[in-house]
Amino acid sequence: MKFDVGYMIAVVMPQLIWAIPMTLTLTIVCAIIGNALAIPVALARLAVNPILWIPARLFILLMRGTPLLVQLYFIYYGVGQLIPGWMMRGYPFLRDGIWYAIFALSINTAGYTGEILRGALLAVPYGEIEAARAFGMSRSQVFWRVRLPRAIRICLPTMSSETILLLKATSLASLVTVNEVLRTANTIRIETYRVYDTLIGAAIVYFIIVYGLTRGLNWLERRLNRDRLAIPSTIKSAVKA
Repeated sequence: MKFDVGYMIAVVMPQLIWAIPMTLTLTIVCAIIGNALAIPVALARLAVNPILWIPARLFILLMRGTPLLVQLYFIYYGVGQLIPGWMMRGYPFLRDGIWYAIFALSINTAGYTGEILRGALLAVPYGEIEAARAFGMSRSQVFWRVRLPRAIRICLPTMSSETILLLKATSLASLVTVNEVLRTANTIRIETYRVYDTLIGAAIVYFIIVYGLTRGLNWLERRLNRDRLAIPSTIKSAVKA
């Protein structure tokens, strides 16, 4: 079947636009939960006690070593079968695939970001930690006020890339009945047998979302690192003088 730009703009794109909030909701919720879980994962990975670092290392290896699609299927079909029938009837939301998708995407993000954050915590200059201790900060205050914020600034470009990958990974939620952009496109494709119009339309929507998210994350990176970006401009002004 031939590609029709007019059909894509008039029929396909409006339906895909209505599905954008679900895609963004999945991305934002999973990014918040996953990055929050990454903090204890990174701390456990840095711990000396094997009771802490061995499970954390195994968790990271499991999340990074198995496909996200396998994890999603295992959680959706495996965990769903473990839930008793009376609980499914009493709590209808347990039958909604979005909760399983959020769980799968969140722990996958925690595994990747936990390892990234571990490296960033090790990269924090020790002199900054010593300076914080010289001001009389406790160990927890040093971590929350100095070490963790500094580590986030260090690994922010990598975390931004992981967020972009998370946005595109939300398309897998279409396989567990979540009506996001790709599932909407597939529904239109099955009903109309128009392949190019729907898939090209979905690609355009994803491209626009990714572009907007990339611009936002780049602004956040410049905002948090504005003190470091001011150094080259100062040197440039001095050279001109």
